[in-house]
Amino acid sequence: MDGFLASHVVHWQAQAGRHDLPWQNTRDPYRVWLSEIMLQQTQVVTVQAYFSRFVARFADVQALAQAPLDEVLHLWAGLGYYSRARNLHRCAQDVVALHGGVFPQSAQQLQTLPGIGRSTAAAIAALCFGERVAILDGNVKRVLTRYLGFADDLALASNERRLWDLATELLPKDHLLRNMVRYTQGMMDLGATLCSSKNPACPVCPLVERCVAQALGSPEKFPLKTRKLKRSAQSIWLLWAMTDDGAVWLSQRPTPGVWAGLYCLPLFEDRQTLQAVVDQQGGHSLRDLPSFKHVLTHKDLYLHPVVLRLAGRQALPLDGQWMDVAEVAQLGLPAPIKKMLETP
Repeated sequence: MDGFLASHVVHWQAQAGRHDLPWQNTRDPYRVWLSEIMLQQTQVVTVQAYFSRFVARFADVQALAQAPLDEVLHLWAGLGYYSRARNLHRCAQDVVALHGGVFPQSAQQLQTLPGIGRSTAAAIAALCFGERVAILDGNVKRVLTRYLGFADDLALASNERRLWDLATELLPKDHLLRNMVRYTQGMMDLGATLCSSKNPACPVCPLVERCVAQALGSPEKFPLKTRKLKRSAQSIWLLWAMTDDGAVWLSQRPTPGVWAGLYCLPLFEDRQTLQAVVDQQGGHSLRDLPSFKHVLTHKDLYLHPVVLRLAGRQALPLDGQWMDVAEVAQLGLPAPIKKMLETP
């Protein structure tokens, strides 16, 4: 393949790409890695504030590795996909323990670390070290399939492998330390700005001259991926036990499972089971609050808070413990639980 795509993306990124994001303009693999993990399944506008708080607290990989997991989860709370935070912590510890606190410089080695897949490893290696390796996140898939007119179903692993091969062929071939940074960032920028899922800005795209999907008049049909994840729904009853002095009963969620590793109000599958636990304490009166829906990626949670108010900190027949306001403020909590507890 000729170098049209690579040269035009490199030039466009230098002139019109994004340059002011807090994790850009650096070859520090710690910051690039942190941003790549946070940006998985999360919008840039959301990540910026989280990224700034993280690097303010954990300036480097050693600081992150030494931090308690609870503190990491606390700073992550609200970003979702909490397995990312747990893998982030494990990865930092492995970088320190196995690599002397220095990130490996090749994509192949980076993939051996927890939570770093092929595309993330390539992003770090290309942006920090100029390695000639392709990324293939959602934005880049959209740009490439439209540019190439790649109409094969990406639900099939064989088709995705072929797209990986094409993505590698199209990479810059010279001045890699400079061009791989521009190209990799440029492909992400194009997908995030001009080559959007709906209503792409084709007239101002640097690739419009050779874009097959635009020539066909159907860019929104690319990429093709037929497999759809089915959404499910679940109802959960929350026991919001509190004392007159402001303490709340919290337990750490098991792994795996919903909100794994986070601190949470006790969860019950139905109202009757919750009532039975309370009855063991002497039949205290309960107050049901309005239920509400919390949307996860593949599931809708219907949450039913039930308040139990106690005079003192008597033990409950549940895993967990009483925690006061200051302690709760330092914990990693699921976003809806955090919002509930902060409501006056």
